[in-house]
Parts: sequence; C-alpha cells; structure tokens
Amino acid sequence: MPKRTRIINDPSELVPLLQTFQSKEHKQVFNLLLEEWLTKGDIEDKMGFDATESISILKKCGLLESQWHMPEPGKMPEKEYHSSYSKVQSNFQCSFEDLSDIIILTFNKYEDISDLITELEELVEKGNHSMSSLTRAMNKNPLYIRSLARRSSKLSVMGQRLKMNEENE
Repeated sequence: MPKRTRIINDPSELVPLLQTFQSKEHKQVFNLLLEEWLTKGDIEDKMGFDATESISILKKCGLLESQWHMPEPGKMPEKEYHSSYSKVQSNFQCSFEDLSDIIILTFNKYEDISDLITELEELVEKGNHSMSSLTRAMNKNPLYIRSLARRSSKLSVMGQRLKMNEENE
C-alpha cells in the first residue's frame, strides 16, 4: 500500500513531531508500524516496552490510523495501528523569533512549561476556545498558543480554536 505525504503548513505542527522523533522508542514504534498493522500488545511483544505513550503521541501528531482487529470467536476486538505517512513536506514561513519559541516549547522539560500549559487548559475548560481571545488572555501570539497547546495532552488545535480532547472531558 503506497504511503501518503504529511504536509505541514503550520509551524506549530513541528512541536509534536520533533518531540516524537527525539525519542528512540517512539521512532521505533513508528518504524514498526510503517510495515504492518499491529495491536498495542503486538507492538509491546516486538519492542519489549510499554507502547502506550508512543501510540498516544503518534496519534496526537496524526501519524497513526487505527482500525478494529477482529480476533477469533470469544475474544474481545482490539484496536490495531498503522503509520499513516512515510514522507513529510513542509511549506510555511515564520520569523526566527517564532521558530525559536517553537524549539524552546518543544524541547523544554514539561515541568518548565507546565504552568503555562495548565493556564491554557484552564482557559479552554472555562469556555475560552477562540485563538484571538486566548492570545489576549495570555498575552502571547497565536503561533505560541498553538505550539503550547500541542504540548498538552488535553488540548487539540482546530484551526483558530482550541478544544479539550474528548477523553479528557
């Protein structure tokens, strides 16, 4: 099956991608799923480590697709995963100041930026979803807000709006 190309038009999309591929384990899971559809258990058997975080971050990046695997009768169906893309193409322009913010937000320890992430999550939980009002509330530019949201496991970027992920509501 030919693979698709992931097109990146928003520089904030680099945040989860760079985070993912700085981890040897996440990269190994991604590479394994390029070849075949596997359940979480299959991945863990082959890799020898818990794949929960890898699957979660690859899904958040939009790099995984999933489907239900139907086992033999009497057993519960399981989700199986496969890498959606094998290539990447980027087409964006930003200032070096914005790029440096993206790099800092990507590679800072979570603890160093957790206060900002928590503040953003609380604003969105209270109903503040609009990028323009979030930028005013936090006194940051929209690219910074989107990049920060991409570090959160609770938030999703939907164009000019942020929303809480369904599993966190």
